[in-house]
Amino acid sequence: MGKLAEKAVDNHKSFYSCSASVLSAFADTIGIDENQAKTIAIPFAGGKAGKCGAVLAAEYVLDEKFGSESDAKIAKFEERFKATDKGSVMCADLRGKVPGSCRACVTDAAEILEEMIQV
Repeated sequence: MGKLAEKAVDNHKSFYSCSASVLSAFADTIGIDENQAKTIAIPFAGGKAGKCGAVLAAEYVLDEKFGSESDAKIAKFEERFKATDKGSVMCADLRGKVPGSCRACVTDAAEILEEMIQV
């Protein structure tokens, strides 16, 4: 596990939401601070937007980092996330049904994101 993915998991262990865990860990890579990341992550948390919050946070980072190229990156990210034992990016499909649920989603999302942005 890379340094940023490890930080995302540590954030979750410190009771950050799934989305804040990921976005805060990668905040520096998109030029924001941790407090901004936590604020931006609020609407993504707990499946409020349908998709897993960890996934939405990772997609936010990809969008900010890659701009017009982000659609292809996001599609690849979702493909890779589903290829883990998750099978979906939707919170309702994951919560309580995936071993380790939210922590597992934070871990996989952060690991895939870190590989994709190669920091």
